[in-house]
Amino acid sequence: MSDSRDISEPAAGPRPAPSGGPGDAGCAASPLRPGVGRREVWSWAMYDFANSGYTTVVLTTVFNAYFVGVVAAGKSWGTLALTAALSSSYLVVMLWMPGLGARADARAGHRRLLFLSTAGCVLATAALASVGPGDIVRGLLWLALSNVCYCIGESAVASFLPGLARPESMGRVSGWGWSFGYFGGMLALGLALWVAATAESGGLAAQDYVPWIMGMTAALFAVSALPAFLWLREPVAGAGREPVAMLAQLRAAWRETRRDFPDFRRLLMCIACYQAGIAVVITLSAVYATEVMGFGMQQTMLLVFLVNIGAAVGAFSFGYLQDRIGHRKALALTLLGWIAMVLLAVSARSLAVFWSAAALAGLCMGTSQSAGRAMVGVLAPAGRPAEFFALWTFAVQLAAVVGPLSYGVLVWVTEGNHRAALLATGLFFLAGLALLRRLDFERGLRARDAGAAPAPLRGRASGA
Repeated sequence: MSDSRDISEPAAGPRPAPSGGPGDAGCAASPLRPGVGRREVWSWAMYDFANSGYTTVVLTTVFNAYFVGVVAAGKSWGTLALTAALSSSYLVVMLWMPGLGARADARAGHRRLLFLSTAGCVLATAALASVGPGDIVRGLLWLALSNVCYCIGESAVASFLPGLARPESMGRVSGWGWSFGYFGGMLALGLALWVAATAESGGLAAQDYVPWIMGMTAALFAVSALPAFLWLREPVAGAGREPVAMLAQLRAAWRETRRDFPDFRRLLMCIACYQAGIAVVITLSAVYATEVMGFGMQQTMLLVFLVNIGAAVGAFSFGYLQDRIGHRKALALTLLGWIAMVLLAVSARSLAVFWSAAALAGLCMGTSQSAGRAMVGVLAPAGRPAEFFALWTFAVQLAAVVGPLSYGVLVWVTEGNHRAALLATGLFFLAGLALLRRLDFERGLRARDAGAAPAPLRGRASGA
């Protein structure tokens, strides 16, 4: 497929209004919309590559352990303070994002929102390099700010997807980006491990080398995100739907989905359920491996790599299957996979069985996250992508609070029984599957077409 735009096209120029549907003559073989070239899709996928390093290193592997073990060393409430800061940041995103998304749609501000959130996350991540032993408040503030900016950027970049991919190809294009992102996470984690191993062999402590890892992660994010700002064009603006106050915007959006987009609303509820289970796996898989299976640090790091490899393979390959068999059926298959993974992990008494469960978790993680994003892209009305992806972000962040918190409560109530807590986590996937069964995708498509913005505003080309 050749790039349909000249290399000298202005990066900030507006995207042409989407035209036609699945049967456009002469374009049926391309998964991309007319006027979208491979360079632009690559630049979009590079943002997934860029921000995955942040989540893998800062939120999952390095800084969390560093904060509890070094910054808040000796404080019994250190883990609680860390989770409370992250939960607060998710709450902020849940409340802010619907208004930010509506404003981006109304004012052609998708690129601006993406740039500001990226700059905020990069700077806050770099500021984590200044956090040392005892800097508890400063560490929590920078961590919360970086996570808020990361989540806003994740929602903003997702809103570009409907303008890049044809509706019948949304699954594979979403999978391209998501799978590419996991490789970005593995690169950042590999570099972090190299720094840590080199420093520890030289007798340095964590407070000596973790700041270098934070600075390196911030730099990798900034450099990898540059293609998105060079070549990713602004989507078509909406019909001037000016946003209202924060909570009023959230209430209005929720009422509108109930009245006009009931199947999109069911999709959001389904996503909130299964993402709660995924959040448990992402946040607490290392804890489960350590406490239940007796993993050491090296095995835990290998576990993270295995899950990321499986997720990358799953997200890339399953996107093609999703477009072939249908979004609803594809998501149902991956939710059944999650249920099988939970049963396998809970019953695991040998390392071989547990590693098999980890590999299955990776495959299901990549497929289910990419599939959910693609379904939102398909059902979002034209001219309002950021507004509807903001509701997707609300559901995902709600899940990020509820899932790990419920797991922690269950471990506490059962006096440390991680197997029981993981088994209960499977209920999130069962609930998601039940909600998915009630989703009428064809009816959702009709509601999407009826709710499209009637008169897209044409932005100015750069330099005009």
